[in-house]
Amino acid sequence: MKTRTSDLVLTAIAPAIWGSTYIVTAEFLPNFSPPTVAMLRPLPAGLLPLLIVRQLPTGSRWLRIFILGALNFSIFWSMLFVSAYRLPGGVAATLGAVQPLIVVFIAAALLGSAIRLASVLSAVMGLLGVASLVLAPNAMLDPIGVAAGLAGAVSMAFGTVLTRKWQTPVSLLTFTAWQLTAAGILLLPIALLFGSAIPIPTAANLFGLAWLGLIGAALTYVVWFRGISRIELAAVSLLGFLSPATAVLLGWLFLKQSLTPLQIVGVVLVIGSIWLGQRIDRVG
Repeated sequence: MKTRTSDLVLTAIAPAIWGSTYIVTAEFLPNFSPPTVAMLRPLPAGLLPLLIVRQLPTGSRWLRIFILGALNFSIFWSMLFVSAYRLPGGVAATLGAVQPLIVVFIAAALLGSAIRLASVLSAVMGLLGVASLVLAPNAMLDPIGVAAGLAGAVSMAFGTVLTRKWQTPVSLLTFTAWQLTAAGILLLPIALLFGSAIPIPTAANLFGLAWLGLIGAALTYVVWFRGISRIELAAVSLLGFLSPATAVLLGWLFLKQSLTPLQIVGVVLVIGSIWLGQRIDRVG
């Protein structure tokens, strides 16, 4: 499957926007609990386009949509929060960065894709880049946090591969709306059990929720699922490295956080791994 530059650039927008999740949550939603934000992000973002498309899954698609919603969103985001609260942010991000490597092997098992040494090397290069960006030398390892971080990476990896395997003949907006709604329904009881009461929203809160839901979920996942359908999975998963890279750059630009020489090396490694992955895709 040969990748067009336009497909690559458009798909890259999604993880770049996901990199803004931390700064938006911290700056605009400080009074919301993580389980509440995790539920409020996909549910409205799924229901609104669902009202537009007015189409529901049929037959066996119901089960598949809930499985995809769980893997791509509910389990992934839940494990992400557990790892983020039990581990330093750098460790959590580095564990999540193993996902492209996992995708290579899951795609081989479920889709019969070839395992290329260059694909593995590019994934490892990106992983080292993320570690250089966010991993502190004195980071502490909590076993539950590590397990949650790895579980989240495995969940997203399976979701990526099964999204390709279970493509349906509906619009990308419909496909995305189904998954986001399913994820929101699955996260609702978690928010009710473990989340705090939703505060009266301010204008800043509404902006944060709209950004995370409509832009950071509905729009970006339409773009992401489009990329999954058009780009080699090993290559598209590498674009996820842009998320921690963007988070670091946004912190440097807007929060006056320092950018060390090692982090600059990390950015170079991330960009290099993505470039290598796309070169493999073009000649493969």
